[in-house]
Amino acid sequence: MRTFQIDINCDIGESYGHFRMGNDEAIFPYITSCNIACGFHGGDPSTIEKTIRLALQYNVQIGAHPSYPDLAGFGRRVMSIPYDELKAILKYQICALKGMVESEGGTLKYVKPHGALYNLASIQETEAACIASAIQELNCNLGLLGLPDSAMQYAAEKAGIPFIQEAFADRRYDEYGRLLNRQLQGAVITNSEEAVAQALNIVQQQQVMTLEQQAVPVLAQSICIHGDHETAVPFLEAISMAFEKYQIEKKAFLLC
Repeated sequence: MRTFQIDINCDIGESYGHFRMGNDEAIFPYITSCNIACGFHGGDPSTIEKTIRLALQYNVQIGAHPSYPDLAGFGRRVMSIPYDELKAILKYQICALKGMVESEGGTLKYVKPHGALYNLASIQETEAACIASAIQELNCNLGLLGLPDSAMQYAAEKAGIPFIQEAFADRRYDEYGRLLNRQLQGAVITNSEEAVAQALNIVQQQQVMTLEQQAVPVLAQSICIHGDHETAVPFLEAISMAFEKYQIEKKAFLLC
C-alpha cells in the first residue's frame, strides 16, 4: 500500500473579548499546523497568547493569520485599501504575532491570509504581490500558505518565498479549482462523511469533486479545517480516524 503524509492546518485563536469562536483546546490534538488570528478579524492579545501556548504544548507549527482590518465582518468583507497601507497593515499583524510567539520560546513559520483577503489574493495580482512584499520586507524566512496555481503562488515564487499548497476539507470547489463563494448553497461542507471523503480524495487522488461530481485536480501539502465552525472538532476526529485506517501520516510541512 502506498503511504502518504499530509499537514493538517486550522484557522484558530479567533475569539475576541466576550465573543467566543470555535473550541481551540479540543482542536489542537488533531492538527499539525495552526494559523493564529492577529487581532484584525479576531484574536485579542490574551487569546493570542493562550493559543500560542497551546500550540507549543501540542508541538503544532505556528503561522500568522492576518486579515483586512474588519472585526465587525470577521475579515470576510473585501476592503479597498491602497497598496502601501495594506502592506503596512499586514506587516503590523505579522510582526505582532511573531514577537508574541518568540516571547513564548517558539518560532513563527509561515503566513496565511484570512477570509476575503485570502480569496482576493488568490485571483488578484496586486493583493498577492502586496502580501508577498510584506513578507519579503520583514526578512524573516516565512513561507506563504495558499491555494495552488493561484496569484499568491506566483507572487511568492517571484519574490523567492517558500509557498505551501493548501486544500480544504470543509469547502466545495468550482470547476476551475477555486473555492465556491460561501453564500452559495452547498459551498460549505457540513457533513463529516463528506469532509472525510474530500480529505481522502485530496491526499490519495490529488483531486476534489465539485457539486456536479466533476473531478478537479488539486495538489496540496496541507489540508485546512476552519476552526470557527461547530463542525471543526467532529470533522477532525473523523478525518484522523480515516487517516489512521488508510495509513496516512499527519505531519507538518517543511519549508523549502
